[in-house]
Amino acid sequence: MPNFIDVIIPVPLQKLFTYSITIAESEFLQPGMRVSVPFGKSKIYTGIVAKIHNSPPTTYEAKEIHQILDEGPIVNEKQLQLWQWIANYYMCTLGDVMRAALPNAFILESETVITKHSKIIDESILKDDEFLVYEALQHQSSLKIHDISNILDKKNVLPVIKRLIEKEAISVEEEVYEKYKPKLVRYVKLHTNFTSESSLQKLLEDLSRAPKQHQVILTLFSISATTKKPVKVADLSKESDASPAIIKSLIDKGILEEYFIQTDRVQYSGDENEDSKNLNEYQNIALTEIKESFKEQSVVLLHGVTSSGKTEVYVKLIEDVLNKGQQVLYLLPEIALTAQLITRLQNYFGEQVAVFHSKYSSHERVEVWNNVLNNSAKAQIVLGARSSIFLPFHSLGLIIVDEEHEQSFKQFDPAPRYHARDTAVVLAHIHEAKTLLGSATPSLESFFNAKQNKYGFVEITKRFNDVLMPDIELVDIKDKLKKKQMKGHFSDRLIEEMTEALRDGHQIILFQNRRGFSPIVECHTCGHSPQCPNCDVSLTYHQYRDQLRCHYCGFVEVMPKTCKACGSPELDNKGFGTEQIEAEVTLLFPDYKVARMDLDTTRGKYGYEKIITALEQQEIDILVGTQMLTKGLDFRNVKLVGIMNADNMLNFPDFRAHERSFQLMLQVSGRAGRTEERGKVLIQTYNPHHNILQQVSTNNYIDMYNEQMNDRYNYKYPPVYKQIKITLKHKDFSRVDTASVWYAKSLRNVFGDNVLGPESPPIARIRNQFYKNILVKIPKKQSLSKTKEAIIKINNSFLNVKDFRSVKVILNVDNF
Repeated sequence: MPNFIDVIIPVPLQKLFTYSITIAESEFLQPGMRVSVPFGKSKIYTGIVAKIHNSPPTTYEAKEIHQILDEGPIVNEKQLQLWQWIANYYMCTLGDVMRAALPNAFILESETVITKHSKIIDESILKDDEFLVYEALQHQSSLKIHDISNILDKKNVLPVIKRLIEKEAISVEEEVYEKYKPKLVRYVKLHTNFTSESSLQKLLEDLSRAPKQHQVILTLFSISATTKKPVKVADLSKESDASPAIIKSLIDKGILEEYFIQTDRVQYSGDENEDSKNLNEYQNIALTEIKESFKEQSVVLLHGVTSSGKTEVYVKLIEDVLNKGQQVLYLLPEIALTAQLITRLQNYFGEQVAVFHSKYSSHERVEVWNNVLNNSAKAQIVLGARSSIFLPFHSLGLIIVDEEHEQSFKQFDPAPRYHARDTAVVLAHIHEAKTLLGSATPSLESFFNAKQNKYGFVEITKRFNDVLMPDIELVDIKDKLKKKQMKGHFSDRLIEEMTEALRDGHQIILFQNRRGFSPIVECHTCGHSPQCPNCDVSLTYHQYRDQLRCHYCGFVEVMPKTCKACGSPELDNKGFGTEQIEAEVTLLFPDYKVARMDLDTTRGKYGYEKIITALEQQEIDILVGTQMLTKGLDFRNVKLVGIMNADNMLNFPDFRAHERSFQLMLQVSGRAGRTEERGKVLIQTYNPHHNILQQVSTNNYIDMYNEQMNDRYNYKYPPVYKQIKITLKHKDFSRVDTASVWYAKSLRNVFGDNVLGPESPPIARIRNQFYKNILVKIPKKQSLSKTKEAIIKINNSFLNVKDFRSVKVILNVDNF
C-alpha cells in the first residue's frame, strides 16, 4: 500500500501538498518533523509533516521527498492545533503561520549553485559578461547567485545564467544548507605525554628558553588547580597575557591538546536566587481572589493601578505553577520591558527563565526553542514578546499577558495578522492552562468580557507602600502662548517644576510621541514643503544626521539649504519630535545629562538595556522619549513626568484614539513617584476641558469606559460588533479604485449596510502603492465563521477576474 504525507511549506497556499514516502520512512516519520521537499520546477523547501496517510492526491502526481531533516518532531501536536486555529480565525494559510512560528534557522533554504559544464566549449562564442562568469568558474569549483551579481556588478543576473545554460557552458543545481550552527567553545588541556612528574620537569626546562610559552604552561596549571573546570583558550590567553599564536604553537608542538564543547549562546550568570517578597494586604487579597476565580474561569483580568505591585503577584502565581511541574509563559508587549523584567525574574527563579524576542539572533532563538521542546530546566518560564506564543510547550500551566491593552500585541504585517493576547487565551485552552491578563488601563474588549462574566475580574486599587497616585495638572498652552509664557515648547509651569525636581536630585521623563526633529519643513516664502517621492507624507527632519526621512518607506535625502520650489533660503520647521525636545532641554538645563529613547536610539541588540540601566543608575537626569517609555517600566527616582502635547494623540483618525490616549497618558503618568514622594505629572494641551484629559487627571477609568462604550454601541464598533478590514493595494490608482468598488459592491450584496467603504486611508500612498480600505462589521448574532466563508468566496471570485489579479488583497481580522 503506498504511503503519503501532507506537508506544510512556508508558502501562502490554501491547501497542503502531498508527497509520497517509502514504508520505512512512514514508520519513522511523525507529524511535526521537518522534511525537505521539491516544489515547482527546481525549488526545494523545508516542510513540516502535518499528516501521514494512504490516500494519493487526485489532481497531481505526488513527488517523492528529498530527505528527512529531524530525528524527532520539532513541532508538537498542540502547536499544530494552534497553527490551524490561527489560519482559520485570521484568514491566512498554514504556510504563513509556519513562517511566523519557526525561527528562521529552522527553515532551510535552497540556494542555486552554478558549476562549470564537463564539456569544453569555444570561448569565442561567449559575450563579455558570460565570459566573466565562465572565467571565474575556471578558478572556483562553484559559484552562488550572489557571487555572480558581485562579479557582474548588477542585480539581475538570471538572463546571463540562462544564456550560459543554453550554450552548455555551465550546469545549475540546488543545494540545501542548514542555517543553525551550534556554538562551540575552544578548550585546551596538557597532552597526555606530560602527565608524569619527570616528563613535566623536562618540559618546563625545555621551555625555559621560550619565556612566553613557559608562562602559558604555568598559568594553565594555576587555573586548573583553582577552578577544577576545563580551561577555555580565551581565558588562558587573557590570564597569561599571551597571544593566541603562542597557544597555537604549543598545540602544534603537541604539548597542548585542543577540544571543543558545545555551549548555549544565552546563559544566566547570576548569584543564588533570593526568595520572593512578602505581599502587602491588597496584593494578598488580589492573589486569593485570582486563585478563587481560576476555579470557575480559565481567564482572569487583573486591573491594578500603576505601581500597585502586579509583578509580585505574578511571581507568587508562577511559584505555584512551577511547584506543579508545569511551564509558564510571560508575555510582554515591548522588548524594552523584557530587559527590566529579566533581572527581576532571574533574581527569583535563576536559570529557569528563558527569553525569546526578535532582537535575539536566529541561533539564540533556536537554542531557546530546543530548550522549551526538551522541557529543559532552563526553560520553565519563558519571557517574551508576541512571537513566543509559538514555542513548543509541553505542559503549560499559566500564561500571563502583562499590559494586555497594548497595541504591540497585534501583528500588522506580514500575515498571520494575529493578536497575541487572544491567541494566548486559545493556546491556554488547548493546554487546559489558565490565563491572567494584567493592566492598569485594560482594553475595552477585555473589560467588556469581564463585565459579561466571560472573564474573572480582580482589582488592586492602592499603590504599593500606600504611595499616593501622582498629582496630574493640565497646562493650557493656548493661554500660555497668549501671555508669552512659553520658551520653545516648554510652558513656564513645566520649567518651574523641572527646576525644582532637578534641584531635589530627582529624575524627569518627557513624553512626545513623535521621533525626529520636526515632521514638516516649510518654505517661508512660497509655502512648499518637501514630500516623500514614494508616499503621501511630508519628510521628517532628523537633525543629528542633517537629513530628511520618510518614516513609512525609509527614503532619505540631505536637508536642503534652499527651497527646491523657489530657491529661498528661509526654511522653517513646523511641529516637533523627540530630537527637538532633547535639543531644547539641553539649552534650558545645560548642567544636567539628557538622553533620548526612541526607535533611532534603540536599534542595537542592547539599545534598550543601555538607556534603562543608565536611568536606573541615575546617570541620566532627563529622559525624552516616545511611547516606549509608557510600558510598565519601573524607575524608582522619577518624580516628574511631562507630556509635551496631548492633542495630536486625541485627534488621530481612529475609533480607538480616545481610549488609546487615555491609556498612554495614564501609563506614562504611572512612571512618576513610585517610592515615598508623590509624583507630579504635567500635561500640556490646547484643550484642557477635553473629557478624556479630565478623566486622566482624576484617574477615572470607569467614566472613560462608559463614555467610550456608549459611542461603540451607537456607531457599531468593537467590542459590540466584530470587524474585518480588507485592504487593497496596487501601484496603479485607477485599477485599485475599480477593484475596490467591485469588491465592496460584492460584499454589500451579502452583508448590506454593515460594509463601509471603499475609502482611501489618511495616508493613501505608501511605497508607490495606492491603498483602499473596506470595513465589514459583524453583529454579535451573525455567525463569524459563515461571514468569513462568504468573504473568502468573494475573494476567490475577485482573484479570478483577470484585471484584478495583480491587486494585492489583505484580510485583517480584528484589525484594531
